[in-house]
Amino acid sequence: MVANIESWFIPFDVFMIICISLVVILAIIFLIIIIIDRACHTVPMMLIANLCLAEFIFGSDLLSMVIFTLRNDLYQIDHDDIFCNFRGYLSYVGYALQNYCFLLQSIYRYLTVVYPTDLFYQSTKFQCFLICLTWLFSFIYAIPFISMNQIKFNLDNQICQMPLGFSFFGIYTALCIYGIPISLIMMVYFKLVQYVKEMNKRAMATNILMRAERELKMLRRTVIIVLIIIIIGLPYGIFSFMAFFTNPPKYYIRIAFIFVDASLLIVMIALFNFTEPLKTSIMRRLNIRNNTVVIAIT
Repeated sequence: MVANIESWFIPFDVFMIICISLVVILAIIFLIIIIIDRACHTVPMMLIANLCLAEFIFGSDLLSMVIFTLRNDLYQIDHDDIFCNFRGYLSYVGYALQNYCFLLQSIYRYLTVVYPTDLFYQSTKFQCFLICLTWLFSFIYAIPFISMNQIKFNLDNQICQMPLGFSFFGIYTALCIYGIPISLIMMVYFKLVQYVKEMNKRAMATNILMRAERELKMLRRTVIIVLIIIIIGLPYGIFSFMAFFTNPPKYYIRIAFIFVDASLLIVMIALFNFTEPLKTSIMRRLNIRNNTVVIAIT
């Protein structure tokens, strides 16, 4: 059976390819800048690099998925390929990685304020240990999706994903991808806000208070990015909730992934604006290049 081709399929496929291609390009640029610029060789920037690597993997997988969808839409192909299930698996891995990267940034900000003298928690080794744990978890938690054949090819949406509905795997996925990391991020944020308020009441030293407020500001920026992901990804959450009681719309995955792909691009733009060392390094290189061009012309 050949799936019906709607008039909006191809334009939105192209739109998603553009968005995700920009995400992959930006992730590569950010990683290169962090590697080559010594000013970026800090623990906070290591966590940013970890996020960029996760976005690169997630974006590359999404790009492969939408190219597959576009090809099937153009040629009206009604079957998957040998990599379809793996792409579906990697999409769940990538989404989890992204959110746990934000959680690690939140934990680091909290530790630097609450335990400023305990340098072990702020050390590169400890943060690398946490990074390895989150990567292992993100790859392992999704293995049952493949081993228990939960990922299916959806002909109408031309994609391999788990069907939505009230099931153990549906709840399990929601907890691992959203429930655990997002709730912990918000908990860390509110605990840090409360801690900084208590520091104000105690009339702490100015330099300590300023550092705490600076870390709180950085954590607030992380929370803003997470809220962007939640708000723009809301259609997928609505469809998931709807599937507990009734069948979601026919093209629910296409609609949801349009928002997911757009949210990734917005996240990368916000990451650039909120990460001062990265922004400064890139702008400095652009200014040097512009100055060189001006001198050469004159």
